[in-house]
Amino acid sequence: MPGLALSMIVRDAARDLAACLASARPIVSEIVIADTGSTDDTVAIARRFGARVLSIPWESHFAEARNRALAEVRSDWVLVLDADEQLDVAARQLLPTLLQQEPIAGFQTTIRSYVLSLQDRLWDRTAVPNDGRLPDARPFPAYVEHEHVRLFRRNPAFHFVGRVHESVGPRILDSGGKIGPAGFCIHHFGLAVDAQRRARKNLLYRDLGRRKIQEMPCNAQAHLEQGFVELDGFGNLPEALELFHRALTLNPRLGVAWFFSGVTLLRLGRPADALRPLEEAERRGHATALVAETRGDAFYSAGDFSSACRCYELALSRAPELPSLASKLGLAEVRLGRPGTGLKRIGAAVATDPKTSDTHDRLILAFVCLDRIADAALAAEVKLDTIASPAPADFLRAASLANRLGHWVRAAAALERGLRLHPSEPALKQALHEVTTTVSAASAVADAVSGD
Repeated sequence: MPGLALSMIVRDAARDLAACLASARPIVSEIVIADTGSTDDTVAIARRFGARVLSIPWESHFAEARNRALAEVRSDWVLVLDADEQLDVAARQLLPTLLQQEPIAGFQTTIRSYVLSLQDRLWDRTAVPNDGRLPDARPFPAYVEHEHVRLFRRNPAFHFVGRVHESVGPRILDSGGKIGPAGFCIHHFGLAVDAQRRARKNLLYRDLGRRKIQEMPCNAQAHLEQGFVELDGFGNLPEALELFHRALTLNPRLGVAWFFSGVTLLRLGRPADALRPLEEAERRGHATALVAETRGDAFYSAGDFSSACRCYELALSRAPELPSLASKLGLAEVRLGRPGTGLKRIGAAVATDPKTSDTHDRLILAFVCLDRIADAALAAEVKLDTIASPAPADFLRAASLANRLGHWVRAAAALERGLRLHPSEPALKQALHEVTTTVSAASAVADAVSGD
């Protein structure tokens, strides 16, 4: 088998690096790691696995850092991993054959990114239930897949481009090289991080993305990437929309940019305006479950429940395993005047995925729309008992529905429970004070009447 090197850039990766290197060590003959300033045990761990470690300055440029490591590789082929990734065991059987494929210069590899909920998204990709393929990933309920060139021939013409979201694929194609499917996956844990680490990463990517646009002003992909950072990382909708529009000016064929334009318009409260770019995304070949679902959301927000049902049905035909999507269809059916079918569908979605907040919310809303307040109140309390971390709004809604039924003691119980979980939440304190005052007043009236 031709020689295979593992090439990496790392910094303060001691927590994850050993597992990453252990996954690749059996199949690589060389490990080259560029360290950009670690202060933990990263370098010692790398050397324990026989890596050649380069100390390089971090110059706010991912491609340059990767190219510094790449320049030190001596093997025929290069495998690229990040410290928070692990190579799937199936690669050991597939790689000897892949590296013998003469016409192929690089391989598109599936990156399986683990997430904390089936509701999570990565760009335009939806999460799917975790199949337990990797033991270390079994605690995570779902993952999202995308593709990236991570395996390629060592060639002076093949180098990474892009200050952030860097890739070697464009240089392979520009050099006349062919890219094929790898057939194995890389397991990625970088999305399943706490909010603080994600916020730091968003700030870094925002800064680097802005610099990338300055360096590559005519690159549609750079504008698309930055638009997504503004949309998903910061909720900066006007700037995100402008970036997506600029991407489409540079490349009108970019279906994913049409999609995100529609998403942004929908979040701006402009559902009618969102429909055209979403339809254009479909026309440009971006016919995914998420596009059909988002079109359904736009029609629903515009009050066109019949069209919403058709779009949700199309989305379910593309991704039948998503309970949250089924619950959207059920709610649209209720609003369209099909309560029996709709409630049955939402109930099945809740039973299938009881830990997801949104499906419970749609069941509660469906009952409210049907003026079945007692059922809505019960469903709200079931949500409090079922999901992992009810928000203050969940307790407030349960109390409000109980109040509508005149069940003030029940409302107070929900609010007291909420304050045990969120003791500093002023809205819960105020609501409990109002309920307690109502109960006291009602009790005083009752005492006065009984005294008479």
